Amino acid sequence: MIQVFLSLGSNKGDRLRQLKKSVEHIQHYAGNLITISDIFESKSWAYEDTDYLNAVIKIQSNLSPEELLSETQKIEKELGRSSKTNTKNGKPVYSSRIIDIDILFYGNKIINSEHLTIPHSLLHLRRFVLQPMIQIAPDFIHPVFNETIETLYIRCEDENSVKLFKKVHAENFRLP
Repeated sequence: MIQVFLSLGSNKGDRLRQLKKSVEHIQHYAGNLITISDIFESKSWAYEDTDYLNAVIKIQSNLSPEELLSETQKIEKELGRSSKTNTKNGKPVYSSRIIDIDILFYGNKIINSEHLTIPHSLLHLRRFVLQPMIQIAPDFIHPVFNETIETLYIRCEDENSVKLFKKVHAENFRLP
């Protein structure tokens, strides 16, 4: 089993319910939940739209990185996500999402393939990822930058506001 960090985000529909449903699906199909951050609310990143709810979870998984990517994409689709981020002129075009699940870290592995980049290539630029991550793993060392999550958070220049939305305890983060 390997420790994996995933980021979860939603800005469409019942955002909190979507996060809860994604955690349940992840536990069923991808791995065992170890811990979850609190839920944070943030502005859309790189485009204007409804605010996001975000969290980071730590799981243990037997899946390979590629299998995990496939499972998270299946979960996104099952929960109603229509497609991944499109590109225009080689740059990402972001849009609203019922659910977005990103693999942040897969142990200390570094993977750069056509379909998968681990660690997530933008996590050090996104306060909405770093703030929840710092709650559950401040001393985790980014295998590319060789710096802790806390250090990356301190250095992050993202000025978007990230505020606490809901305190969470993993054992009671369940659907009603």
